[in-house]
Amino acid sequence: MDKTWIVVANARRARCFERHAGDFTLTELADFIGPQTTLTSVASGGDLTGAAGKGHGRTGHAGTQFEPHTEVHAKDRHSFARQLADYLNRAVAERQCKALVLIASSAMLGELRPCLSHAAEQLLRRCVTSDLTRYQNAELKERVNLALQLPD
Repeated sequence: MDKTWIVVANARRARCFERHAGDFTLTELADFIGPQTTLTSVASGGDLTGAAGKGHGRTGHAGTQFEPHTEVHAKDRHSFARQLADYLNRAVAERQCKALVLIASSAMLGELRPCLSHAAEQLLRRCVTSDLTRYQNAELKERVNLALQLPD
């Protein structure tokens, strides 16, 4: 039996399905919930700037140095993508699937693809930019089928 795994993901949720060749039904294998980032308010003493603190610059006089700004959401998205990729990489190494399809938001695809192992990349049949995480059952199946018919 040809085991194709389909991953439907965005930055907050990812679902992994096995697609059956005969009737294209989807069997859910895993459901991942990503980190829920909350902003700390400045009023409560939180630091939204990402500052590393005060220090001395190369000029030798007092000043403030800051780490390069990295959006909290971007860090969370990368961590979540890494978690999902680890799951997929392990499944590919254990030969649990013969093909992979990624249907994900643009940001998540950009984070997920570089985290895939060489073996997982070799099994990657299609990447589609679309967020289908909110759909269920027959509507999900229909939207996955439609997404897979779209040209690259």
